[in-house]
Amino acid sequence: MSDLLNFYVDNASLLLEKSVATLSIAALGLAIALLLALPSGVWLGHRHAGSFLSINISNAFRALPSLALIAIGLGLIGLSLINIELALVALAVPPILTNSYTAVDGVDPDAVDAARGMGMRDRQVLTKVELPLSWPLIFAGIRTASVYIIATTPLAALAGGGGLGDIIVNQPTYHLVGVIAATIVVVVLAFAVDGLLGLVQRAVTPRGLALPKELQTIVPAADTATTAA
Repeated sequence: MSDLLNFYVDNASLLLEKSVATLSIAALGLAIALLLALPSGVWLGHRHAGSFLSINISNAFRALPSLALIAIGLGLIGLSLINIELALVALAVPPILTNSYTAVDGVDPDAVDAARGMGMRDRQVLTKVELPLSWPLIFAGIRTASVYIIATTPLAALAGGGGLGDIIVNQPTYHLVGVIAATIVVVVLAFAVDGLLGLVQRAVTPRGLALPKELQTIVPAADTATTAA
């Protein structure tokens, strides 16, 4: 324990630098996954169509091993941040896509019919009724994806991407204590980001629509896929 504390004290600046790099890599992957999966899931859920498509795309992406994707990328384009970002996006798309589709598709039809009866247009129904009612489950998917991404980001070191993975894979330089210290930091970052997104989720969720406490943390992608089916 004393060796671990000494490592944190002696290498605080290094750990901070690598943590920032890890968060930057993770944020880029999450942003790309959101741009790809969130609009698609919301649109398909709004149309009440594409259940087969969304679930099977999610399952296909979930079946892709991150390490294998990085290895293939190394063979095709060499050392590049693109390799790890492709792996992270493939990892984050399933929970975001599945939860977005399930959340919007599962909005109470009576609420939608009432909105249309009040004269709301299709876009207004989506933005003022369906999305507000869907935010708890949508954010559960985003939080799941964020934890998956941060936990996988250390693999960036294998593709020259940097981050805390540089310490974890370099035991000859940093020794076992360094590997353990960097791994603990990764875990702390994952929980911190999940907690931060939880606060955002609570802020944008209308009162009375929050998920039960047991569902406000990580909602496994497999469970949401089952719900969607």
